[in-house]
Amino acid sequence: MEFKLRSWRLSDLESLVKYADNPAIAANMTDMFPHPYTVEKGMAFLEMVTAQQPVLVWAIETNGEACGGIGIHPLSDIMRKNAELGYWLAEPFWGMNIVSRAIPQAVEMGFQALPDINRIFARPFGTNIASQRALEKAGFIYETRFEKTIFKNGVFLDELFYAVRRNS
Repeated sequence: MEFKLRSWRLSDLESLVKYADNPAIAANMTDMFPHPYTVEKGMAFLEMVTAQQPVLVWAIETNGEACGGIGIHPLSDIMRKNAELGYWLAEPFWGMNIVSRAIPQAVEMGFQALPDINRIFARPFGTNIASQRALEKAGFIYETRFEKTIFKNGVFLDELFYAVRRNS
């Protein structure tokens, strides 16, 4: 399936809420990703990312509609040469290799926009096999596993680290 990465628009609110308000998506995200995903939460997100310069959080668009998101989040202090990759995709589009193809595009745009960043990493849950495979297909290298460090929905989960480095 064809897709493109583009800047979020305020007009994406309806599709954002429609697709993001899904417990199966929220189950693999940090608690900062709201569930239920309300119109108010969606508007707050869109207002934040549409004001961002440089653009580091993009909509994943298929069939003219935003159906997911992907972003690069730079860190600070002693981690200032690192950025974290985060993403989600609407459930009807799972299994179509969209995320594994979107990741390298986002990484390239992130390295271009953030010339001081040397490493982009992602932290999928140990239970999120699809995300782990998407990262591997996109060229990320598995670095380590921290056992039972994530507490999500009343359960301890493993946290995995995958990364890619500039010019690697």
